[in-house]
Amino acid sequence: MTRALTILVGTTTGNAQYCAEESAFRAQALEIAAEVKPMDGLDATVFVPGQTYLLCISTYGQGDVPDNARGVYETLIRDKPALSGVRYGIVSLGDSSHAQTFCFAGRRFDNALSKLGAVRVGEILNHDASSGTMPEEATAAWAMAWLAQAFEGDSTAPAQ
Repeated sequence: MTRALTILVGTTTGNAQYCAEESAFRAQALEIAAEVKPMDGLDATVFVPGQTYLLCISTYGQGDVPDNARGVYETLIRDKPALSGVRYGIVSLGDSSHAQTFCFAGRRFDNALSKLGAVRVGEILNHDASSGTMPEEATAAWAMAWLAQAFEGDSTAPAQ
């Protein structure tokens, strides 16, 4: 059985793309096949039961989902696909100076996915642009533990 991870990217300025690439690098170091997919032109059918996903998503405007992720988000809300068997994690980017909408895009996806039966693995990484750390650095520190949790018990996991 191949251990595989699909990393979906929702971004406006490219920061979430850097986080996705860092996550893919960490996954490949653990012999997990990782594919980075921008959400441009995708819809909710991207989620396939039995697979594991990592969403790297930024928040812009008044807590909005990035334009390139809007199709996925809107079809989750509108079509309400059954997503039991889907496992996911979220790297959510935001700025705490916008306290009311901090990392709101990640929260929106988390709420939508969980309502449809998908199961979140671990805690969401909420990166604060005001923290002084680069989002890809925070992702690198978080990703190894998340990947271990997401793929624990996998019979093809390398020995520790």
